[in-house]
Amino acid sequence: MLLIGAALRKRVPVLERYNFPAPVIGGLLVATAVAVARAHDVTLVKFDTTFQAPLMIAFFTSVGFSASLALLRAGGPQLVLFLAIASVFAVVQNLVGAGVAIAFHLHPLFGVLSGSVTLTGGPATGLAFAPMFEQAGVQGAATIAITAAIAGIVAGSLLGGPVATLLIERTKSKGSPVEPVRQLDSKTSAVQGELASSDETYAAHIALKNVVAILVAMWLGSWVSRGVASLNVTLPAYVGAMIVGAAIRAVDDRTHWIGLSRKTLDTIGSVCLSLFLVMALMTLKLWELTDLALPLAVNLLVQIVVVVLACVMVFRLMGRDYEAAVMSGGFIGFMLGTTANAVAVMRTLVERYGPAPRAFLVAPIVGAFFLDFTNALIITTFVNAWR
Repeated sequence: MLLIGAALRKRVPVLERYNFPAPVIGGLLVATAVAVARAHDVTLVKFDTTFQAPLMIAFFTSVGFSASLALLRAGGPQLVLFLAIASVFAVVQNLVGAGVAIAFHLHPLFGVLSGSVTLTGGPATGLAFAPMFEQAGVQGAATIAITAAIAGIVAGSLLGGPVATLLIERTKSKGSPVEPVRQLDSKTSAVQGELASSDETYAAHIALKNVVAILVAMWLGSWVSRGVASLNVTLPAYVGAMIVGAAIRAVDDRTHWIGLSRKTLDTIGSVCLSLFLVMALMTLKLWELTDLALPLAVNLLVQIVVVVLACVMVFRLMGRDYEAAVMSGGFIGFMLGTTANAVAVMRTLVERYGPAPRAFLVAPIVGAFFLDFTNALIITTFVNAWR
């Protein structure tokens, strides 16, 4: 189904345009078929999801390895500021979502699940946190999470470009990057520090080292999570491993004892994410959404208004220039959808108006790496407060 989803995305322009992940497409096809069969009292298939949780933890561990201090230094103060703005807005998303949930006489955590969990976090974070929300009293959490995430992906793709274009036109700033492209490109290359070799044996050795590092981080992270759980604090299973991964990466950046490869880690993480998502989506219970369509729709509309208003604030705080406008478009992309949506929005803008190297350094790093850390802490705080 993963491969079928990838093939459909290539052949259906609207799926490619809005950056629908291939696992989502393939998984939802099965989930829909199962739901239709269930309506006719037919059981199509029974699933074995033994590998789902380990794949999910492995993906988030790879994210932990990717969030290096070198990236923060390369992005400079603007990266820290952008991360702070996004983190504060993730809190706002949860407060807004909780307000909508209470208005519909639902559990406040319904609003958190359809807030920063799925809009800022995307499908992977939503499905990772779903079991915790189920335990806290939100029925059908996984189905709610993926529905909110997909709606956010579409909204982020549709809104990011037009809003950023309006900001660019109003400031009349076209093609004025803050730093030359070559300077930021060399800085980014220094950060990545990728090891490359045409020797297949050497490449296999690099991959093996990174796989082992992820497995060790997962093992140590399980002990961290158990220690936190003993303090009566609820955390998703992956947080401990993600923290350990970041710690190992920090040590390796200074000592180079392991020789971690960001490119290899990203590849491993992408494989694990794709397999985890398609497994999780195939087992969704779509029939659980019957009574929740209206609250989800209202919440999304309110969240869209709030994120557009926040986009104007981002533009002002990030410098009120062309680069700030491009970053604002990316902000809408990943605060409603995913980093892929953010990059697609920014790419469309620079094709029309000119290069924005600072925006392409800051926004994807925040959306893909560091915001996952702060968002996990924010979500955990809300869950422990309202469970």
